[in-house]
Amino acid sequence: MPLRTSGAPAIVAGTFQGGCFMRRLLCAILLAASLTTSTGCFLPIYSADPGRRTEQLIYTSEDLRAFVEQWERIWFVDQPDHMTPRRVHGGVI
Repeated sequence: MPLRTSGAPAIVAGTFQGGCFMRRLLCAILLAASLTTSTGCFLPIYSADPGRRTEQLIYTSEDLRAFVEQWERIWFVDQPDHMTPRRVHGGVI
């Protein structure tokens, strides 16, 4: 197959002449790796308005607080221990 002398790269067996394909592939892989490992989110999770953001943060913290209480209730951590020295009823009187 004769070599082309024009300025445009010729496609030969799926690659560009001169190794440009490998360079572009490596740059694309590095760009994808740097974009996927960045911290944060492309779209922010909270609003830019300070009042609305405060409201969203309060709701989030209340949800997390309620989650801890539900977790303790599921695992019966909120119940009195049977090894207490005092007699405790433990139920609703």
